[in-house]
Amino acid sequence: MTSVPGVDHPEEQAEAEITLTGRGISVTGRVEMVQNDTIVVRPSVGDFFEQVVVRVGDVVEVFWKFQDDQRALPAQVTAVEQGAVVRWRLNATGPAEHSQRRKAVRGRVVVPVEAGYGAVDLKGETADLSEAGMRALFEGFGFPPESGSKLDLLIKLEDAEIRTKAEVVRNQARGASWLMSIRFLNIQEKDQDRVRRRVFQALREERASKADDAPRDLRG
Repeated sequence: MTSVPGVDHPEEQAEAEITLTGRGISVTGRVEMVQNDTIVVRPSVGDFFEQVVVRVGDVVEVFWKFQDDQRALPAQVTAVEQGAVVRWRLNATGPAEHSQRRKAVRGRVVVPVEAGYGAVDLKGETADLSEAGMRALFEGFGFPPESGSKLDLLIKLEDAEIRTKAEVVRNQARGASWLMSIRFLNIQEKDQDRVRRRVFQALREERASKADDAPRDLRG
């Protein structure tokens, strides 16, 4: 059966989103090649990539837009090329389907956050935030939480406090601090909406700042 670009798989040179199944992390990338069941993507180095460790055998989902439809394809990582140019080689493990998944938009939002980890209360601030998870920098105390550790989070937005259960995806030591990638486990829908509004506000502010900093001859 002939596969249809955009329907059965993402088109070459199109943008796609690769979600690490079960880890709450999504990375955008450019599709460089599609051949049979193999998809080669070049992940965006500016989109969380420096915090993501992808290994051969990892299960992922590939999302892309085609006309007015959003498509999804299950896949598995078969190779990871490092170096000046990073590429992930994926192998489709099932057919593409229509997806009603709402993409979790992430923005650089810095607000106070507290995490209960067993008997330890960690304090810090977010580095970036989405309705699905966040990165946050905490003051190190005791033994660092490992991947899979459960947390009780309190995120202090300007207009509300959000409480949710969460899970550590990855933890990196930064001197005496810990930079943690965290995914939310049972965040309420109303709190997802609050986070989403705050993220869009941050994105608008970032775009406005870039426009103000642009050279005058580029502004028209």
